Amino acid sequence: MNASARDLASLLPPGFTLGVATSAFQIEGALDEDGRGPSGWDVFAAKPGSIVGDQSPAVSCDHYHRMPEDVALMKDLGIDSYRFSLSWSRIQPGGSGPVNRAGLDFYNRLIDLLLASGISPMATLYHWDTPLPLDQAGGWMNRDTAYRLGEFAAIAAAAFGDRVTRWVTVNEPATVTTNGYALGMHAPGEALMLQALPTAHHQLLGHGLALQALRAAKVRGDIGITNVYSPMVPATANPLDKVSAGLMDMAQNRLYADPVLLGKYPDVIRAATFFSSSFSPSSDDMELISQPLDFYGLNYYMPTLVGAGPGEGAVPPGMAEAMGNDLGGTPGAPFHIASFPDTETTAYGWPVKPEYMSVALAEMAERYPDLPPVYITEGGASFEDVVVRVPGADRPMVPDERRLRYLADHIGTALEATQRGGAAESVDLRGYYVWSFMDNFEWSAGYKQPFGLVHVDFDTQVRTPKASYYWLQEVIAARSAATAARATSAAVGQEDGAAVVPAVDPAP
Repeated sequence: MNASARDLASLLPPGFTLGVATSAFQIEGALDEDGRGPSGWDVFAAKPGSIVGDQSPAVSCDHYHRMPEDVALMKDLGIDSYRFSLSWSRIQPGGSGPVNRAGLDFYNRLIDLLLASGISPMATLYHWDTPLPLDQAGGWMNRDTAYRLGEFAAIAAAAFGDRVTRWVTVNEPATVTTNGYALGMHAPGEALMLQALPTAHHQLLGHGLALQALRAAKVRGDIGITNVYSPMVPATANPLDKVSAGLMDMAQNRLYADPVLLGKYPDVIRAATFFSSSFSPSSDDMELISQPLDFYGLNYYMPTLVGAGPGEGAVPPGMAEAMGNDLGGTPGAPFHIASFPDTETTAYGWPVKPEYMSVALAEMAERYPDLPPVYITEGGASFEDVVVRVPGADRPMVPDERRLRYLADHIGTALEATQRGGAAESVDLRGYYVWSFMDNFEWSAGYKQPFGLVHVDFDTQVRTPKASYYWLQEVIAARSAATAARATSAAVGQEDGAAVVPAVDPAP
C-alpha cells in the first residue's frame, strides 16, 4: 500500500502517538563545550578508517546551539512527541561522580521548550555514548557499568522526572553488543566475537537497575526499553537454512527480548554459560531485568534473509552495518545474510519490505503473551537526497518520494496488522516514531546515509524540510480534522439523542 495522507490518517486510532526520534551523539556536536566529557564514541570516531571518509561528529547538526530552531521545526510539523537521548557524558562526564550543571541546564531548556510547544518528551537514558572512563574500565564487559547506568538514571529522574512523558532505559542493546563488542564496527571497536556475550547481559542488567531507579524516584512518565527487531527469513526451504535463521533470531532478537519479557534467556543462550564463565545470570539479575514495563519499544527497519554456510560472496552492502553480521563469504562461517531477490533497497542496501512489519508484530504477539503496550520507537530509511533549487521559490525542495512511500507503507502496515482481525491484533500499538527527525551523523557511515525528514547542509547548517516532512504534516493535519469532525458529530448525536458510531475503532 501507499497510503495518502488522508487514507493513513483514517487508520490512526484515537490517542495514537506520531513522533520523531534522534540521539544526542548523532546531532548535538559541541563535544568539548560546557563541561561535557569525552565518550567512547569520541575516541572511536577519531581513529582513521573508523568512519566513512573519516568524517567527524564534532559539529554534526550543531543541535546543542540550534536546539530552539529545531524544536520550532518540530512544532510546525505538528508531532505529538519527540524521542531524544540524554548525553551521559554531558550530564555526568566521568560516568560516575560529579554532575555537570551545564549539561542538566541544556536538557531542562529542551524539555521545557518541547512542553511549551505541545510536544511530549520521550527521553532515552543510554543511546550508545558510554562515558570514556567507563569504556576504559571495560565498558559493557564490566558489570560495574550496569550499576553506573542505574546511578545515571537516578540523576536524570531527579532532574527531569516531573516533566518527561516516557523513558527508554537502553536503546538497541543488540547493536551495541554485536557491532561494538563482537565485530568492532562501532565503539569501542572490540572484536571479541562470542566472548562479547556478557555485554548483552550487562546492558539488560543496566536496564533493570535504571528502571528500578526511575520507579524509586516516582517519575511521572511511563518506562520501557527499546530493542531492534528483524524477522529472520530462511533463504530456501532447506532445513539447514531454517536452522540458520533460527540461530540468527536467537542472537539478534530473542537474546534481548526473552529476558525482559519472559524472565529467562533462550535455552541455546543459557548453554553459553558452559563456554563463558563471565556469563552466568543469577536469579536476582533476572528479576531486575524482567520487572514489569509500562511499554515496550520496537525499532523496525527490515527483515533479514539468512542462509546456511558461508555463502558465495560478501554481505549485501550496508547489511553488516545494519545487522552486525559480516559472516557472508567467510570460510567456515555457519550462516550468512543474503539478498532478497527483486527487492527495492535503501541507500544502505536494506531491503524495503513493509509486509514484514506485520510479521515482526505478529511474532512478538505469539512469543510474548503478556506483551505490554508497544511503540515503534524507530522506523525510517536512508535514501540519497537531491536539493532542488526552484526559480522564484522562497526555499529549495527535497523531493524524497521513496522515503515518503517507505513511511506510508510501514506505518499503514503496522496499523492494519494491529487492528481487529489483523495478523497482530492482540498487540496494543500506541505510536510510531520516525527515524530520524533530521539528517545526522549516522555512526560508522558518517554523513553518507541521510534518514531525516529535514535535510541538513553540514557546511552551512541550513535546515530544509523534505517532501516527507510535509507529507507527515498533512497526515497529522488530516487526523486533527477527522478528530474534530468526530467530536462535532458526537455532540450533534447527543443533542438528537442518537447513537454515535465512532469513525475509527479504538485500538484493541
